Amino acid sequence: MSQFFQIHAENPQPRLVRQAVDIIRSGGVIAYPTDSAYALGCSIGKKKSVDRLRQIRRLSDQHNFTLVCRDLSELAVYAQVNNSHYRLLKAHTPGAYTFILKGTREVPRRLMHPKRKTIGIRVPDCIITQALLCELNAPLISTTLALPDDETPLLDPYEIRQMLEHQLDLVIDGGYCGMEATTVVSLLEEIPKVLRQGKGAFLRC
Repeated sequence: MSQFFQIHAENPQPRLVRQAVDIIRSGGVIAYPTDSAYALGCSIGKKKSVDRLRQIRRLSDQHNFTLVCRDLSELAVYAQVNNSHYRLLKAHTPGAYTFILKGTREVPRRLMHPKRKTIGIRVPDCIITQALLCELNAPLISTTLALPDDETPLLDPYEIRQMLEHQLDLVIDGGYCGMEATTVVSLLEEIPKVLRQGKGAFLRC
């Protein structure tokens, strides 16, 4: 049965943040709020945890997860970023955007697109998420918390707990955070390309 933490959206309680990160480090899978919707997350180094994410959402082996990073410096460890990328990323992070970039050797191969070696990266504008990332000192592997037969993400942390309490290790109640997906932008070509228009209003720089 999952634990349930009520973490303040503007002033996260350090004790609860530390406990949540301990769960992540031990291989736990959590539901947590972001700046766009609730998401599922786990440690980048835990293959069994990633497999559990796939099982919960019934995702194929080809599904591309997102690495949620705390800032641009951490993002650049896991993605190949040139000068034009950096200017654009700086202008749009933190925010409700997922950027598709070439991954570096720091990204486990199982998390990248098998042929293009790409990875989705994002820096969310959410105080709770940022508190988790700072305490973890590493990115989270993440995917939107939408169940297999649903078109929209789950909104209510109590409902999340009720539906997934035997599949998750922790549900973080951070209040309402929306239900709109991130804007997905590919930076694989010279000109950025919006692959999915979501919450983030994309402005080229």
